[in-house]
Amino acid sequence: MSLIEVRDLERTFVLRRRSGGLRRAPSTVPAVHDLSFSIEAGEMVGYIGPNGAGKSTTIKMLTGILVPTSGEIRVAGLEPSARRTDLARRIGVVFGQRTTLWWDLPLRDSFELLQKIYRVEPAKHRRTLEEYVELLDLGDLLDTPVRQLSLGQRMRGDITAALLHEPEILYLDEPTIALDVISKGRLREFLRTLNAERGTTLLLTTHDLQDIEALCDRVIVIDRGTAVFDGPLDDLQRRGESQRTLVVDLVDEAPPISVKGATTRKVDGPRQWLSFPAGASAAPIVAAVAAAYDVADLSIHEPDIEDVIRDLYAGV
Repeated sequence: MSLIEVRDLERTFVLRRRSGGLRRAPSTVPAVHDLSFSIEAGEMVGYIGPNGAGKSTTIKMLTGILVPTSGEIRVAGLEPSARRTDLARRIGVVFGQRTTLWWDLPLRDSFELLQKIYRVEPAKHRRTLEEYVELLDLGDLLDTPVRQLSLGQRMRGDITAALLHEPEILYLDEPTIALDVISKGRLREFLRTLNAERGTTLLLTTHDLQDIEALCDRVIVIDRGTAVFDGPLDDLQRRGESQRTLVVDLVDEAPPISVKGATTRKVDGPRQWLSFPAGASAAPIVAAVAAAYDVADLSIHEPDIEDVIRDLYAGV
């Protein structure tokens, strides 16, 4: 069995809408519908979709906070809603817009409280804490109240708090929201190291698609509660009408390049931009350009994942 198994998952909510006077009629709203996927131990998976697609509802069911209307979930062999306490020892959760730390306590005290809550052996807790404090550069912040930390500092504290009991799975919900470029880069590097050295499985929901490109080899795209794509990031980038770009620097200025399989999109002095389908091989196009023109340099740019996702949503 995979570490995470989701089969035919459904979750509906009942809303009461005004139907005249003071009366309200119930209506059923599907949040997740016919959702199935599996995640193997050690994978780093991006779970993305527009607002209201069902991402947060899925995470809440995976952690046991919500009970599915129908379908089946197994996380580390456990049914989340029925074995929530047992499962809590095997997962970590980070919400970018919420904190699990105690607002008025120093960071160190929050970590000590979590050691008691998860019943981690004190010596093991100290070793783990020392490792994460060094990796995330928290040494000078341990005695600072959480309310005085910057957003980036607090996020590093929340990541540490989620990992102190050494979970097998880490759920990340918008972990880089509102972080500056340096903080984002530091956090991404830490997560790559965590996955490579400890084999921690990561499920990442985010609207920052650079997080996906930096961390995830596999992407699940959800829309209206249903998975509309599940596969390697490279396959997503090649999907549909996506275009790759060949940037050619010629020795001298020249008319627009004309080669089979590509279209010249822009010319700026000796530099020209050629577009070709993302699913096509670049080799014959590069060979044709090199054979017919004096080339000083060239490079290939992959399609912008934001454009790919936008096209995918539009076609659903």
